[in-house]
Amino acid sequence: MKIFELDKKYSVVCDTKENKTGFKHMADLCRFGQSIGNISKQYYNRTWESFTYETILLLIIDCYFDNETEKQKYKNIIKKMRRI
Repeated sequence: MKIFELDKKYSVVCDTKENKTGFKHMADLCRFGQSIGNISKQYYNRTWESFTYETILLLIIDCYFDNETEKQKYKNIIKKMRRI
């Protein structure tokens, strides 16, 4: 399990679960520590992300934020994580 702090308000808790057809990444979006939504993505073979959980982080932002300015703000934070 890994926690990604997006800012003081939002964080994303990510985890991986193995299954018989591959594995899946799961993400839980939290506002002030309380879960407000979750998402998962099944993978059938190795992923080629810049860092582990990159794809699921971007997906959860797309699913739970309606405001385009907010979406872009959080996506930019995730993109900066590539360099860390």
